[in-house]
Amino acid sequence: MEALQAKGKKQVNLQITGMTCAACAIRIEKGLNKVDGVASANVNFAMEKASVEYDPEKVDVDRLEESIHKLGYGTVKETVDLQLEGMTCAACALRIEKGLNKLPGVKQATVNFALETAHVEYSPGEVSIHDLQKKVNQLGYKASLKTEKEANQDHRGKEIQNQKRKLLFSAILSLPLLWSMVGHFSFTSWIYSPEIFMNPWFQILLATPVQFYVGRQFYVGAYKALRNGSANMDVLIALGTSAAYFYSVYQTIIWSSGNGGAHHVPALYFETSAVLITLVILGKLFESLAKGRSSEAIKSLMGLRAKTAIVVREGQEISIPVDEVIVGDLVLVRPGDKVPVDGEVLEGVSTVDESMLTGESIPVEKKAGDAVIGATVNKNGVLRIKATKVGKETALAQIIKVVEEAQGSKAPIQRIADVISGIFVPIVVGIAIVAFLAWYFYITPGNFSGALEIAIAILVIACPCALGLATPTSIMAGSGRSAELGILFKGGEHLEQTHKIDTIVLDKTGTVTKGKPELTDVITDGDETEFLTLVGTAEKNSEHPLAEAIVAGIQEKGLSLSGTEAFEAIPGFGIKAVVEGKEVLIGTRRLLERFEVDAKNAYDTMAKLEESGKTAMLVAINKQYAGMVAVADTIKETSKTAVARLKDMGIQVIMITGDNTRTANAIAAEVGIDQVLAEVLPEGKAEEVKKLQAQGKKVAMVGDGINDAPALATADIGMAIGTGTDVAMEAADVTLMRGDLSSIPDAIYMSRKTMSNIKQNLFWALAYNSLGIPIAALGLLAPWVAGAAMALSSVSVVLNALRLQRVKVR
Repeated sequence: MEALQAKGKKQVNLQITGMTCAACAIRIEKGLNKVDGVASANVNFAMEKASVEYDPEKVDVDRLEESIHKLGYGTVKETVDLQLEGMTCAACALRIEKGLNKLPGVKQATVNFALETAHVEYSPGEVSIHDLQKKVNQLGYKASLKTEKEANQDHRGKEIQNQKRKLLFSAILSLPLLWSMVGHFSFTSWIYSPEIFMNPWFQILLATPVQFYVGRQFYVGAYKALRNGSANMDVLIALGTSAAYFYSVYQTIIWSSGNGGAHHVPALYFETSAVLITLVILGKLFESLAKGRSSEAIKSLMGLRAKTAIVVREGQEISIPVDEVIVGDLVLVRPGDKVPVDGEVLEGVSTVDESMLTGESIPVEKKAGDAVIGATVNKNGVLRIKATKVGKETALAQIIKVVEEAQGSKAPIQRIADVISGIFVPIVVGIAIVAFLAWYFYITPGNFSGALEIAIAILVIACPCALGLATPTSIMAGSGRSAELGILFKGGEHLEQTHKIDTIVLDKTGTVTKGKPELTDVITDGDETEFLTLVGTAEKNSEHPLAEAIVAGIQEKGLSLSGTEAFEAIPGFGIKAVVEGKEVLIGTRRLLERFEVDAKNAYDTMAKLEESGKTAMLVAINKQYAGMVAVADTIKETSKTAVARLKDMGIQVIMITGDNTRTANAIAAEVGIDQVLAEVLPEGKAEEVKKLQAQGKKVAMVGDGINDAPALATADIGMAIGTGTDVAMEAADVTLMRGDLSSIPDAIYMSRKTMSNIKQNLFWALAYNSLGIPIAALGLLAPWVAGAAMALSSVSVVLNALRLQRVKVR
């Protein structure tokens, strides 16, 4: 979002209502892309969302929504009632009202001074309740959440209930018609069928409400589609059912006038139109229910959030909804409670279960100065924390946002389905007309009803619903299941591209290893206490993990460290400092050679330490070699298993590090990595990735530090360890929240499974239409059977995608 704003562009997500198939999504997408000022629009049929990147100087959200409405669809608005405090006159109310109405995304805000409330209609994709409250607070008043309009929040649930009512009504009226049709077959002659069921006027009485009340949505959708110069599923359903219904009405009128014979009941197709509509509604209901299940990952993530928080304001402990916590609030977290927001511990000592974020089952000790994450669980002690991130800024909210964006994004493979869906309906209508004419004039000359039945079957069997659902439902289910495994794909394109990876480049420190080295060896010919005091004091100013390990190890020995008179970090070499008037050099062989210090006698000992996987650093005092210290970074427990899994998947594994070759090789050998790129300076990591890409390899870079960000951005897929820095996570395409190398093969496996699932869906959707149309054209498919098959195809595609939610990765 920040990148977009930097370019003068904004992005908004709009919830859309009224789409019935993939053709609708394509039409809205094309319509939005034609609007002046829109850089790109991406409509997801399964999620019922439009993601639009636009220039706010040329177009606003109201104009975008107006375009969607003109195309015949709707957008969801949410409403909220805020309880206001601090108003003293009508001018206060007017001021709040104007302030709220100026916020982007606010459709209308009305403030009632007498009731001290504000009723706000807003777009949830642009502005949040927290933003509304923040604006009121900025104006000098206070706003707390009063009520929310549930109907607007759960429009999909409301639509499902509406579809259920229509289905029940339609089924009750269609059953007698279906009964009468079954009674016509010789093998069902034993089934009793009341005579009134055969009466054409009785059938009209039953079929008409189904056709024009239950089926109204198809007529409205077809009209809007045709009015905008396109065609969708509604056109096919409306054409097919109308042909059957009106032909039957015509036959009934002829029969009623006596021209068809007083006792001869004509061939009627009321049951065809009524049963078709009933089956389509049933299919849509199953589809909606299944699509609802595909966003269970979002619901489960949202369910992790704390509902309330205990804050200390004006010396009083008060319990408030978590949405009302503001940055800077002092929050009290009792044992067993969820941490409500991201914050910093001010007082108290406890352990916190962070497994929901890191996957690490062992609780982490927290004390003053430590950071805590919202939705983690405080185990034993009482913590007082200062809220640093609230609302949509918290880590959990960011995770939810990434998952939502991934589920709403469009994978490149989906473009194929979009192109096919866009031209499919007109072609099918043409095939139906040709088939009707062929049967009526050549195959069974004069048999109008038979030719009509074949045309109806073609129209119905060819609905491209399954094709439109094939990709987005798999992306939703795959990215959702990945999120449950602690793998966050930033978009559908990254979920697709990951399965192509054939080479993994692993950063060593913090990725293969824990990134928390310990002081293991101290070698000096002089006084060890004096030696360590000088080394510890010099390293105290360095932020390098190895320096922190040395300082921590020296302090554990009970030595006190003084201050430095001068300090200089030399990247890639080591440090130079002045302590108590003495010049101290600590670092690599190259550092001492650079300052012309002779330490060759120590090289053999240094080599032995490095061969055992330790990082040794030479120390010189006043240009004289004085000794060396060594630290070891322990390997993560899962690294060896993860590397073995990657090799089994046919993936080449390479380790890259700025560390010396001997240490790097020792670590690599321990985890089973065959190829090592050692002594690579931070800026050289991206170059090494480019070299691999130049060899035709699809490269994934895995890292956790700031110095990994360029390489993460350069790689075909950048994977950031979630326990690392924000910069690395921002540059990456995939975030591995658990800091576990096993998440890498998990991510590749989930990508492969998702792509396999998409290909299965596309194959069966295309095969279904490709086989169904000629079968219907040959007269081998009754229209009601075609309707059932069409409904089943959509449901089967969604259910196949939902299998991804049960994938086990290990």
